[in-house]
Amino acid sequence: MPFSQQEIVETVMMTEMEHLDIRTITLGISLRDCVESSVETLCRRVYDKVCRLGERLVPVANQLVAEYGVPIANRRIAVTPLSLVGEACQGDKVANYVSLARAVDDAASTVGVDFVGGYSALVHKGFTKGEEAFLESIPEALSVTGRLCGSVNVATTRAGINMDAIARLGRIIKALAERTADKGALGCAKFVVFANAVEDNPFMAGAYYGVGEPECSISVGVSGPGVVAHSVKVAGDCDLGTLAEIIKRTAFKITRVGELIGREAARRLGVEYGIVDLSLAPTPLVGDSVGEILELMGLERAGAPGSTAALALLTDAVKKGGAMASSYVGGLSGAFIPVSEDHAMIEAVKVGALGLEKLEAMTSVCSVGLDMVAIPGSTPADVISAIIADEVAIGVINNKTTAVRIIPVPGKDVGEMVDYGGLLGSAPIMPVNKFSCERFIRRGGRIPAPIQGLRN
Repeated sequence: MPFSQQEIVETVMMTEMEHLDIRTITLGISLRDCVESSVETLCRRVYDKVCRLGERLVPVANQLVAEYGVPIANRRIAVTPLSLVGEACQGDKVANYVSLARAVDDAASTVGVDFVGGYSALVHKGFTKGEEAFLESIPEALSVTGRLCGSVNVATTRAGINMDAIARLGRIIKALAERTADKGALGCAKFVVFANAVEDNPFMAGAYYGVGEPECSISVGVSGPGVVAHSVKVAGDCDLGTLAEIIKRTAFKITRVGELIGREAARRLGVEYGIVDLSLAPTPLVGDSVGEILELMGLERAGAPGSTAALALLTDAVKKGGAMASSYVGGLSGAFIPVSEDHAMIEAVKVGALGLEKLEAMTSVCSVGLDMVAIPGSTPADVISAIIADEVAIGVINNKTTAVRIIPVPGKDVGEMVDYGGLLGSAPIMPVNKFSCERFIRRGGRIPAPIQGLRN
């Protein structure tokens, strides 16, 4: 369906005045045909394939920005979960995975993308021997690479929750934080723990390219909190049903822009078009904030009573508007509430309006979960594991994707700030419940799937 003149004018206004951008254009690359028993051969084949298929991504993205005037904030690549790609290698498996991580990171640097995702494993029902080695490799792999991001899926609604994996990940996150302590535990900002992870997510740090995806495809992640905030502000004191309709129509316009850019990028690169992820992804800029949208709805601060209901309205309206604009909506699609990347969320934490428990409640209705949450570096590993368990339980019971990107910052305590710069912003260190959960986490095992998982 061609764009009308009115849509073109509206797009120009949204990009110039309301912070609309394409948050990411992500090239998915399957590495299944690279598998080898020799790690040296594997790394060479992976590097060559990523460079060959990814070499034109940045130039094409730059062309689209110049021609259409819509900013593209990030150029990214997602690959097949590397736990699968490297499992057949002979020798020291931990060292092999670190070598593979370096090869992928080097390829990302060569083609000039901002990030590459896929240092990932799917262990929601248990571990293979290769996956056990992969988990052990995570702290080193993500600390010695610059652009590589990783994730582990520990739960699904159909399989339940792998508490053994969650217990390990608490310790792994602590180790990763220590290895990158000189950078404010930045390594933890590149790592996500999932429940119900999706195969076509274009957003970092959780992107990986699922085994059900084609050889290569383009997906886009749109943004637009500023556009929605402007619409809510203009709407004034209308009732909530009317406000939902206004947000839905705004999301339709935002998604149409993403659809255009994604399809045109796929055509020029000669690859398949994947999906548009219509998540509202904030930045630290004033006027580009999901928290600010909630405040414009009538809350004094994000986190005030009513925040979960307001976020539910927002997320649902965004999904409905996006689904009307594209037949290929995928990824996460909803509203992100990363604390460090949203100026209104940061302020809400600073003034005491938003704590970890309220944030967790809000994640039950948003598109991801506890995202870019900084906590004291002294937080025990079992507490980190328990926070992860709580969040993935929300995802499992509600049959939705939830995730945890938590950062125990060494040497920092409650009330202090850690600054990452760029889109990652700055995070206030949030307090954590002091009561023990050690015996619960030590039990291990697998929490069975809920009854709603039996759908056949």
